[in-house]
Amino acid sequence: MKSAALVIIDMQRDFCCPGGYADRAGLDVEQLAAPIPKIVRLLDRFRTKGMTVIYTREGHRRDLSDCSPRKLRRSVLAGAAIGSEGALGRALVRGEYGHDIVDELSAQPGDIMIDKPGYSAFHATDLDHILRARAIETLILTGVTTDVCVHSTLRSAIDHGYDCLTVSDATACHDPRIQHAMLQLIEGESNIFGRVMACDLLCAALDDQEVFA
Repeated sequence: MKSAALVIIDMQRDFCCPGGYADRAGLDVEQLAAPIPKIVRLLDRFRTKGMTVIYTREGHRRDLSDCSPRKLRRSVLAGAAIGSEGALGRALVRGEYGHDIVDELSAQPGDIMIDKPGYSAFHATDLDHILRARAIETLILTGVTTDVCVHSTLRSAIDHGYDCLTVSDATACHDPRIQHAMLQLIEGESNIFGRVMACDLLCAALDDQEVFA
């Protein structure tokens, strides 16, 4: 059990709250915020059992020196330029109000926070080093968005040799049709990207001390 970590990907105000980056880019933030209650349940289980909890936050340095021109151009075309001022501060900039985790899922002492400039939590971060130092073998993936940052992290994790489990109702896309397609993709070819499981079943597995790799 200790070899598994709960990974909460980008549950930031910029993605899940009105006035943030995703809202300004025209995405449905109600859909993106929908996993919050499920993640709260999983957080309670993992913390009670003393298991590793890892958060990620997508964002950039204040001078945007770690934001590629292509990514910046794309954000401009989406209508929410990275670094531009909005209701929650500068979009996807570290230290701004919108960059932090939503209140319901606030980190606690002992949790690990990974700040990442890209979509994958392994890109330009020390996540792999942290996981190996803690002998973590299995990643329980939650958060947003299933089609971008969750899936980018999942693919990287598989290539790094980790077992992965994606929680179907603790992840979300702005479009439920894309969510459904992504979950099917993960389970394709005999679980090529790991297993998919609903929150209730995962909580039961945790309570029964099952290994889910």
